[in-house]
This record gives sequence, structure tokens and C-alpha cells, in this order.
Amino acid sequence: MINTLAQTGARCLLVCQLIGRSGVFLINILGWGKGFKAPCHRVIKQIHHVGVLSLPIIVVAGIFVGMVLALQGYSILSSYGSQEAIGQMVALSLLREFGPVVTALLFVGRAGSALTAEIGLMKTTEQLSAMEIMGVDPFKRVFSPRLWAGVISLPLLATLFSLLGIFGGAFVAVNLLGVYEGSYWANMQGSVLFFDDVIKGLIKALVFAFVITWIALFHGWNARPTSEGISQATTATVVQGSLAVLGLDFILTAVMLGGF
Repeated sequence: MINTLAQTGARCLLVCQLIGRSGVFLINILGWGKGFKAPCHRVIKQIHHVGVLSLPIIVVAGIFVGMVLALQGYSILSSYGSQEAIGQMVALSLLREFGPVVTALLFVGRAGSALTAEIGLMKTTEQLSAMEIMGVDPFKRVFSPRLWAGVISLPLLATLFSLLGIFGGAFVAVNLLGVYEGSYWANMQGSVLFFDDVIKGLIKALVFAFVITWIALFHGWNARPTSEGISQATTATVVQGSLAVLGLDFILTAVMLGGF
């Protein structure tokens, strides 16, 4: 019994220590009290790595998710004689939920794991220590540009995901299922609200981007300098990032709908 309590206490202390270290790590990245710490040319370069290189999976996933939503929605709405509202269903589902959430999950699997592995390798090969010896701030040169690149890239990718999903749903609904094209777009236009649907979806994507990139960079920085340590850190990024997205999605949805 005593050993169990001791082990539980040790694990709780370890979790508290990791939370504290991640908080200090984030403060150093943001450069609070020291000014903005992300050169624009490095941010643009990292946007290419974490955003542009993620486009293929986002494009393919967005189109197919929209097509599947149209198929599933038609089978449900047609039983109520409301198949003309399929455009409304596809657009609202993508803008409110599927766009930001699925994009974030894909982002953490592709870009988040890559960031962790990259930072972990830099730590293993002592590149970060070498920067500090030469008087170069690794938080300004390495971490901060990657954080802001992730924050900028994910909302743009989520917007693209939703747009492609809407057109994918239109292809299935109009060309394959025979829904009148005017009804598809008119019902969508009449039901989608800019603030309640589009802006709130972007807010979700922005929060997801910040948390995912923070988790990825911290695990890379905190990884043990071995191949096994980098592997464990990459796995932790994907698992914790995905769980954070799902948990935050519930909290943000409840807040936006007035549930809290």
C-alpha cells in the first residue's frame, strides 16, 4: 500500500514538473519581457515546412471527407424528404467541426511529429548547445519561428480543408445523387453565418495550432538525446496532441454554444 502511494505521488510530481517546465519553455519562446523573438524570414521558411508540405494530405482528406459527408447526409436526409438541405449540412459540419478538428489531427501527425523529431535530433547532436556557446539564442532562431509558423499555417489549412470538402460534397450531391445544384448552394448560403460558423471554426483552428506546436516543440526540446528518446518524444507528441485537440474541441464547442 505504501509503495503504491509512493509511486502515485512520484508520478504526480513528475507530471507537475513537466507542466512547469513546459510553461517556462513557452514563456521563453514568446519572449515575454524581451520583445518579439521571431525573425520574419525564418517564420516564412518554417511556414513552407509545416504548412505547404502538409498540403497534399489536407487536400486529399478534405475532398474525400466532403464526399463522404454528402453520401451519409443524403441517406439520412432523404428519409425525411429533406435531401435539398444537404448543402447546408455539409457546409456547417465542415466549418464548425470537421474542418478544424480533422485538419488539426492530420497536422499533429504530419507536422507535429516532424517538429519533434527535428528538434530532438538537434538536441542529440548538440546543435542547440553549440548555439548557446556561440551566443545565439536558440529560442529566437529555432523555437519561436516554428511556433508562429504553426499558428499561421493550421487555420489556413483548415479553411482550405473546408472549402475543398464543400466542393467535394457538391460533386457527389449534384453529379452523382441528382440534387438540384441551385438548392445545394442556396441552402448553404442561407444557413452559414460568417461569425457563428466561419470565425468560430477559425478560432478553434487557431487554438489547436498553438497547443499542437507548443506540445511538439516541448517534447523535442525535452527528449532524451538518444534514438529511443526521440522515438518516445515523437509518439508522445502525436498522442498528447491528438488528445488535446479532442478535449479542447469539446471545451470550445461548449463555450461557443453557451454550454458553460
